[in-house]
Amino acid sequence: MAVEKKMAFIVDKLPYKAETSRLALTHAIASQSVEIYLEDEDTVIPVVAFVGEGVLNCLKDQAALKLYGVTSLEGHIKNALLLDLEVMVCKEDLEKYGLTNDSIIMDAEEIGGEVETQVVPFDDILKAMDSADHVLYF
Repeated sequence: MAVEKKMAFIVDKLPYKAETSRLALTHAIASQSVEIYLEDEDTVIPVVAFVGEGVLNCLKDQAALKLYGVTSLEGHIKNALLLDLEVMVCKEDLEKYGLTNDSIIMDAEEIGGEVETQVVPFDDILKAMDSADHVLYF
């Protein structure tokens, strides 16, 4: 019998001074490679949700490589979308920081991604957390 393990990666930290946000995305992306360790038809279903100050991780046109010599989270988010991971951004927190859908990374179309970022109310993020088997807080 197939088993689904739902994992919610919740990011509320700023995108700089620590590796926290990057680790959340790296773990969510890596969760897709564990299939070799699972029984046939078992799956891991990750969702990444950006809340609070964490929504600032999703800003477009990050210049981390140019300014600091490190890859930006923009590339990580696009890779997550490319792998069809569910990426959610809290609508209320976007509004709190004066951001719009045009301000954040909404897709990875230029690298072949078909899934888009979902801007959702916090209640939808709570539902994703409630339905998860594991909630990982970054």
